[in-house]
Amino acid sequence: MRIRIVDAFTDRPFQGNPAGVLLLDGATGFPPDAWLQRVAAEVNLSETAFAHPLPPGGEADWALRWFTPTAEVDMCGHATLATAHVLAGTGLAAGPVRFAARCGILTTEAAADGAVTMDFPTSSLTPYELPDALALALGGVEIRSVHDTAEHIGDLVVELADERAVRELRPDLAVLAAYAKRGLIVTAAAEDPARGYDFVSRGFFPAVGVPEDPVTGSAHTALAPFWAARLGRTELTGLQGSARTGRVTVRLAGDRTFLTGYAVTVIDGELLTSAP
Repeated sequence: MRIRIVDAFTDRPFQGNPAGVLLLDGATGFPPDAWLQRVAAEVNLSETAFAHPLPPGGEADWALRWFTPTAEVDMCGHATLATAHVLAGTGLAAGPVRFAARCGILTTEAAADGAVTMDFPTSSLTPYELPDALALALGGVEIRSVHDTAEHIGDLVVELADERAVRELRPDLAVLAAYAKRGLIVTAAAEDPARGYDFVSRGFFPAVGVPEDPVTGSAHTALAPFWAARLGRTELTGLQGSARTGRVTVRLAGDRTFLTGYAVTVIDGELLTSAP
């Protein structure tokens, strides 16, 4: 069974967010969940995507699921981008590709230059009172606002005072892991938009086995409306300030958010075990 490791939201190897991609035989659907989870744990990246083709004529072309090393998730941007990149690069799909996922139908389209645009549902934002324990876990940084994204992704978006605070944050991951939400996204306006991005973010998801995610596409379905409201524009670029770093171009269109990024395949090999 062929397995690929793809760096997403970057045009350079060893940057962006690496994802595992396994394209499965569509005749029998997905293997048992326990096997999918074991493969994702073995790959040990923030997400591994599993996809299989669907019969023609339906509402979607491929079925798609995502697993962290410890859990299945409802939405994942970078592993969807990685999957679309593999489908386009192998000639298995051309033009728009529709994926049936836990969060609904997602559509991707690869451009001639390799950029992939993904059509995702926009996440809602509800003002939220941050629990004292979580505020302490962030090390006493100045917090400008907090919003819950219960719909679709289930993260907290925490606005900090400036870009430096986001980049230098060292949260208490044990406290975050004990919290019920999927994760926590910290964000701030770009210190200098002339550098090519409008806002910066980082994402921490220890509750699902991902201490810090290098680049979180799904988070940008919440960051897009958050920063569009503050900056007065619906087309923005976000920089995720992890060690690997990566850029996500977003376009807000009401209840849909379009995410665009590049991807690079860095490993193409064989999984030497078959699905049950």
